[in-house]
Amino acid sequence: MAESAQDRREGRGRLSMLDTLPDAAEPDIVWALEALRERGMPQNAILDEFNSRLADRGIAKVSKSSFSRWSVRKAIQFRKLDEVRAITNDIVASLGTADADEVTVAVAELLKAQIYEQVEKGELTPKAIKELAVSLKEVVNAQRSSTEHRRKLEERQNAMVERVTDRSEEVLREAGLGTDRIAELRREFLGVRSNAS
Repeated sequence: MAESAQDRREGRGRLSMLDTLPDAAEPDIVWALEALRERGMPQNAILDEFNSRLADRGIAKVSKSSFSRWSVRKAIQFRKLDEVRAITNDIVASLGTADADEVTVAVAELLKAQIYEQVEKGELTPKAIKELAVSLKEVVNAQRSSTEHRRKLEERQNAMVERVTDRSEEVLREAGLGTDRIAELRREFLGVRSNAS
């Protein structure tokens, strides 16, 4: 029985011509990626400009077929990234920004689902499983930290409001306002109970 291409491929595979370009070509590679992602120019025009930029640096030009294979791989990566970003944005939007803990929980659940899917497919090495487990642990820790941080901020804010309202009460008393009027103002404007008896 013939092996599929996925079964035969192990490791990273053969490097493309663009992968072997010197570090000096990095700004030009970034430019080509951005141009491909924007979809404002035809691929041939991007290749021509890319090769012109490489020639200015004294680097040999890239063949059309090599650039085409590379751009197809990048387009697939961009599409997957866009899908993940869209899903994440939808989840975050549906949860709202008011409850960051729910967002953290959703991210943890997505990560767990991804880990499970990859384990089921048998596509994970022990090292990859360890890295995913560490990522999941960090997300859970972020969730705990987020909850505690929010609680501390709320406590600080409440304490500050209480100090300000107490000080306001003192100033209003010194100005001659009665206790009943101060309590009424406190309830009306600040939405807090009166400390005065």
